[in-house]
Amino acid sequence: MRIRTSGKAAWLAALVVMLAVSGCHHPVTQAPPTPPPAPAPPPATPTVTLQASNTMIQAGQSSTLTWSSTNATTLAIAPGVGTVAPEGTQSVSPTESTTYTITATGPGGSADASARVTVTAPPPPPPAAPTMTLEQMFSSQVADAYFDLDSADIRADARVALAKTADFLKAHPEAKVVVEGHCDERGSTEYNLALGDRRANAVKNFLVTLGIPADQLQTVSYGKERPFCTDHDENCWQQNRRGHFVLAQ
Repeated sequence: MRIRTSGKAAWLAALVVMLAVSGCHHPVTQAPPTPPPAPAPPPATPTVTLQASNTMIQAGQSSTLTWSSTNATTLAIAPGVGTVAPEGTQSVSPTESTTYTITATGPGGSADASARVTVTAPPPPPPAAPTMTLEQMFSSQVADAYFDLDSADIRADARVALAKTADFLKAHPEAKVVVEGHCDERGSTEYNLALGDRRANAVKNFLVTLGIPADQLQTVSYGKERPFCTDHDENCWQQNRRGHFVLAQ
């Protein structure tokens, strides 16, 4: 019995030792795998704006384009401008209505913007002033000189009229004129021819004192033979006592 007891005790002791040894070893825990790096964010999409200072101009005028952008590496404006900086201005003078488009390109894609400049026809020129002939200007700017009864003296009102006539003759030295001496119907034909001659020469001499060359002036007397008015009263006679101008042929 003692021997069995010893053998059993030895067996138990060996079992205890084995259990003790196995209990001292903890199981090995493996580290979790390293997660993959997060993906890089996509590149930002470009943005761009384009404006025209004048959206409506007349032919020959100009407008200024202004633009700005973000996230773009290349920008171009069409038509006619080409590659431009990320922001700036450009003067344009289109000859016809034009839509300008800017295209911005970058790693994130492209974007565009447009601005239209409308070209209108210029207003028509004002109508040209009608051109007057020398005869028309002569009729409107040359005034006769009137005389008192039986007189060849230049009156004050005649001086004003002859100054106006002198202005025309200075402005148009090519105009040669004839000064006609006229009288009313009273008196003889011979007397009135002589009086008409004095009146015509009085007008010529006065114009010469105002600076008109004598060779620009001719004289003739018609006396009472070519009346301007044919009534028989003082109002009509006054109209016939005159130095009258006509353009020389």
